[in-house]
Amino acid sequence: MTVSRVLRNRGDVSDTTRTKVLAAAKALGYVPNKIAGALASNRVNLVAVIIPSLSNMVFPEVLTGINQVLEDTELQPVVGVTDYMPEKEEKVLYEMLSWRPSGVIIAGLEHSEASRAMLKAAGIPVVEIMDTDGIPIDAMVGISHRRAGREMASAILKAGYRHIGFMGTKMPLDHRARKRFEGFTEVLAKNGVEIEDRAFYSGGSALAKGREMTQDMLSRSPELDFLYYSNDMIGAGGLLYLLDQGIDIPGQIGLAGFNGVELLQGLPRQLATMDACRLEIGRRAAEIIAAQLSDPPDPVETKVVLAPTIAYGDTLKRR
Repeated sequence: MTVSRVLRNRGDVSDTTRTKVLAAAKALGYVPNKIAGALASNRVNLVAVIIPSLSNMVFPEVLTGINQVLEDTELQPVVGVTDYMPEKEEKVLYEMLSWRPSGVIIAGLEHSEASRAMLKAAGIPVVEIMDTDGIPIDAMVGISHRRAGREMASAILKAGYRHIGFMGTKMPLDHRARKRFEGFTEVLAKNGVEIEDRAFYSGGSALAKGREMTQDMLSRSPELDFLYYSNDMIGAGGLLYLLDQGIDIPGQIGLAGFNGVELLQGLPRQLATMDACRLEIGRRAAEIIAAQLSDPPDPVETKVVLAPTIAYGDTLKRR
């Protein structure tokens, strides 16, 4: 009984006895059977984290924020990847919920009817992250992508640019990129400006893809004076292409991306971008899960809207 109390961190055991038990367990290589423990509680100390991609630079930083909070608890994150595909999200969610996790952190507010039904019926804390343009199932942490698009459009117009091209992921799959594009074009339209050229692609956010798309777009539309990219990686590819061509940035052509990826700070020019608050999103989501699972539950804000800020860098004029 004493060993059980120590290993379950329950009951009154002296520090001396606790130290001896833990030392013996470590020497024996003992690992407790969590499945057996879960039979009584109907839950395991896992938090299902479901994200669209691991190749995208955005989500590892979100995972870092989640882990920073959960490492001080008994909860462990376990990750599933959906590749932005609703049918794959259903499968990943089904498998993860079958293990009876203690909570779910899932990217986005758009899910299939089957996924929404599973999340609502799970009976555990659910935090939808990255987006706040919609109604959450339970809790949400993120930014307004429509607002982000509107603010970037306003900055571009204020700087005097009027001939604008857009490059990004295929919008039906990436709902957050779609919402930024909607907010962006909304402000342009109110000021009598339209997107003059656009290009969409599927696949990872690669530098090579950004170079290729930028070259193709400027060969079609040489009059463009600003290029807005749905993420920093393809924006960086475009920047490197324009520098190779000796084009004056931001005088002749301005550029902006999205996400504030720190990896790109070593570029010859700093790309204008917008911080997506990735680390903070991960931390706040994990804090909600931990607070709701404490006994008794701790009070915590469950609708967290963070405010991204524009970093003008060297590719967007200030006026």
